[in-house]
Amino acid sequence: MTVYRPRAAALAAVLTAAALSLSACGSAGTSAKSGDAAAGAKKEAKDATSATDLGGMDALVAAAKKEGKLHVITLPKDWANYGKIMDSFKAKYGIEIEDENPDGSSQDEINAITSRKGQDRAPDVVDLGSAFAVSAAKDGLLAPYKVANFDKVPDTMKEATGLTVNDYGGYISIGCDGKAIPVCPKTFADLLKPEYKGKVALNGNPTKSGSAFGGVYAAALANGGSLDNIQPGIDFFAKLKQSGNFVPVESTPATVEKGETPISIDWSYLNAGYTDEFKGKGIDWQVAVPSDGSYAQYYNQGINKWAPHPAAARLWQEYLFSAEGQNLFLGGYATPSLFDSLKKDGTLDATAAAKLPTVEKPFTTFPTQDQITAAKKVVTENWTKAIAG
Repeated sequence: MTVYRPRAAALAAVLTAAALSLSACGSAGTSAKSGDAAAGAKKEAKDATSATDLGGMDALVAAAKKEGKLHVITLPKDWANYGKIMDSFKAKYGIEIEDENPDGSSQDEINAITSRKGQDRAPDVVDLGSAFAVSAAKDGLLAPYKVANFDKVPDTMKEATGLTVNDYGGYISIGCDGKAIPVCPKTFADLLKPEYKGKVALNGNPTKSGSAFGGVYAAALANGGSLDNIQPGIDFFAKLKQSGNFVPVESTPATVEKGETPISIDWSYLNAGYTDEFKGKGIDWQVAVPSDGSYAQYYNQGINKWAPHPAAARLWQEYLFSAEGQNLFLGGYATPSLFDSLKKDGTLDATAAAKLPTVEKPFTTFPTQDQITAAKKVVTENWTKAIAG
């Protein structure tokens, strides 16, 4: 397998919304159109399940502007182009965005919802890895909401009432500093080679981080596991640690720049973004999607059931699932959930799409909610003792 440089790679036909779709329960309902008038009495923003409930998009925008603030959490500016997305939202609507704990995890988002219920500093919206989105919805922490483009999101990529909706996704990949590492690894099997001692890292702890959880799932598939059996992935990282190759340091742009994590297992859109970010800093960041552990996943948008700024939270969702918002995700090397719809409508940013990393072996069979829940339980119970051993 060739090490792909995202800026030069052609779009793989399999890296589309259809190929990345993540199973979710239920099917679509009726969406709200931007010009719809409210049927009957208007609802308060906290109870609105669509813009229609507030009297249409103009009314939603007015209510959100009146609140004047949106509180997001754990959204790094270099993650899937969120920096530009937040700036564009603010410029479009004049609503201030408070981005708390940008380097946090999906579990931190859930903890903030539960610990700050009823407080103004609670997060309005969350962006969760699949395992964490499933648990948040199951625990009743999220509000149902259908954006105007809800019907365009494939049924397999959303919860029927809009509690969680896939927004963007990518593949687990191996990023590597080609100037620090003579021969970059291209597969999970390569990572066990002695020349990578003390150089391999994950983006976080899989008991808390969606990206790290995805890395363990991919390692499981590369080592005889399955969507029903994530344990081989845990065993792989235990073996990697015993060999001295795995360093339990959370990989971040800072650790990459300092040379502390010259090899990082992370989402393809993050590793691809590093290629641009470090181009002028003496780091030749290269990206490979491992053929022996091909695993893809979408992240999920959700609204805090007790959001302190409920109108702004709903307007944020509308923006993310608009053609503008979806193409901004694509500009950050992430595959938006409306990829196929945008392509059909002629609104897809083809230039950005052509820069997505190439995938040799597509991942097309996604874990069910039950499989994700079971896998998360195994990781929660076994990860710490396996890595500490």
